[in-house]
Amino acid sequence: MNPTHKITGKRWTGLLGTTRKVRIISASAIFLAVCAFGAAGVAPLAPDASDVPVKSIAQDLELPNLADQISALQQEPQQFIHEEKVRPGDSLASLLYRLGVDDQGAIAFIKSDKVAKGVMQLKTGKRVQAKTDEDGELQWLRATVVDANDNPVKNISITRKDDKFVALESAPQLERRIEMRARQITNSLYSATDSSTDGGKLPDSIVAQIIEMFSTSIDFRTDLKRGDRFNVVYETFWQDGEMVRTGRILAGEFVNRGVSYQSVWFEDPTSKQRGGYYTFDGKALKKAFLKSPLEFSRISSGFSNRIHPISGAWKAHKGIDYAAALGTPIRASADGVIDFAGVSGGYGNMVVVKHWASYTTAYAHMSRFAPGMRKGTKISQGDIIGYVGSTGWSTGAHLHYEFRVNNEARDPSSINMISQAPLTPAELARFKGSAADMTHRFALLRPGGNSMAAR
Repeated sequence: MNPTHKITGKRWTGLLGTTRKVRIISASAIFLAVCAFGAAGVAPLAPDASDVPVKSIAQDLELPNLADQISALQQEPQQFIHEEKVRPGDSLASLLYRLGVDDQGAIAFIKSDKVAKGVMQLKTGKRVQAKTDEDGELQWLRATVVDANDNPVKNISITRKDDKFVALESAPQLERRIEMRARQITNSLYSATDSSTDGGKLPDSIVAQIIEMFSTSIDFRTDLKRGDRFNVVYETFWQDGEMVRTGRILAGEFVNRGVSYQSVWFEDPTSKQRGGYYTFDGKALKKAFLKSPLEFSRISSGFSNRIHPISGAWKAHKGIDYAAALGTPIRASADGVIDFAGVSGGYGNMVVVKHWASYTTAYAHMSRFAPGMRKGTKISQGDIIGYVGSTGWSTGAHLHYEFRVNNEARDPSSINMISQAPLTPAELARFKGSAADMTHRFALLRPGGNSMAAR
């Protein structure tokens, strides 16, 4: 038999497959292929690019006159903005000279206008900005007046209006920032706070707050150890890119001898009670009495019997003597009212503070009293009430501190410290939301986290 006949003689359905499903799929594929080839056959072909006619157009363009542009710019009035800091011994004339101001009318206005005169009260180091024209005429001047604590009090702006000047005062618009720092004790607390390993040293006001915050749990005179560390989150306030003051510590963590002490500031927005520091589980940190009325000193004589350094007699020493430099500030160890402030025999200059119930504290041998220390004056824990001296029966600068219950002297180290009242359940619920953010920040500051300062 002819081989060709064998193939052509077979049924076409046999070529599509042996089963019905396969034959349907095969037939569909053949149909689509036929349609595709048919479409390609009838589709028009794109013209060859070389056959497309090309039309050239030539046109002369006039270039701008560069000399005219430069001349126009030179004819426009030129203005300049200068910034300077007030230097020691600066006068108004010397300050304006460095600012590029050559304007007798402006100088006369600043000297005579009640508001503008504030520029002459600027402290050394404060910034002043001025805008002048090419002839040195003042267009505007801006400065900030600060108080004795370097806090912004008011902004002064002097602006030219035609041929006259207008001076205005306004409240400072401060930008609040949150900063975070982490430090490790390698030598002393102050060497750690002065370190700039993470971008800048800690402000002195923040260091003072750290000491006050943890002074009821840590004795900074004797308890610190190499390897201790602390983290702190605090406020700063800025104006025009310059930090003008620090605020309050919002949270702090101090690891002392392996024990972690934490605190977070909470001021309830609903009850509007006076704010305070609490542990992360909501317990008040403020104790009834500070562990020491001095920030840094050493105990030179404890609560015990001893030979009196002046009389030579063996007698009871009913207080604790803290050796410290002359003039060291003395802090009230608890809230109370001044019961006595004056000279008291061998005690010399002395202050007695009456607290609640039957508690009193006495501070003796002061060199001088703090302003306003008189009977009946209310004071708060940590307030400065006087300064270390050597008045009365004393052989050197120190503070004699007594803790009394019902007018009987007690050893301060033997008294159990009492905390503030706890938060109410409603306050505690609001507190937890505030504390959660600080918990996250501390996690970043701890070793292994992100110790970089953040704002």
